[in-house]
Amino acid sequence: MKSILIIAVLGLCILYGGDYLAARRGPLGTVKVERYYAIPQKDGKTEFAFLEPENQSCVPSLLPHLGYDPCWYVNRHKRKRIDV
Repeated sequence: MKSILIIAVLGLCILYGGDYLAARRGPLGTVKVERYYAIPQKDGKTEFAFLEPENQSCVPSLLPHLGYDPCWYVNRHKRKRIDV
């Protein structure tokens, strides 16, 4: 049982290290992200104010590295809601 745990931890360390090295070598990617404000009104409705799309830098890896989110995650979250 103990050896299985050691092998699992060692495997995760190797995965993270390899992912980090790949992220450092490759160029950063960019994804166009749409941001919008959600402004609550007094009558209970919500007004939306859309902003210009902007490019967000991302790293092409499985895990976040170097202060950037992975590109697969940013691609799935292209719309960012900002609650006021």
